[in-house]
Amino acid sequence: MTEQEMIQLKYSGELSTMTDYINVSVQAIGILIAGIIIWRLIIRYQNKKLNTRFKSDYFESSYSKHWRK
Repeated sequence: MTEQEMIQLKYSGELSTMTDYINVSVQAIGILIAGIIIWRLIIRYQNKKLNTRFKSDYFESSYSKHWRK
């Protein structure tokens, strides 16, 4: 957008609605980015939680380890 178009929009009153649209779109993009960051943090937390779980040896036997041989 050129300077002349910006001046015309400002004096015609359309610039005020344009700034509102820009503010809403910036907020929407910010919310999307924040949501993606929170989503990735939750996935990282869940993966750490799954890695630290206690694994039981109850179902492990010599047969289950070597059943293909």
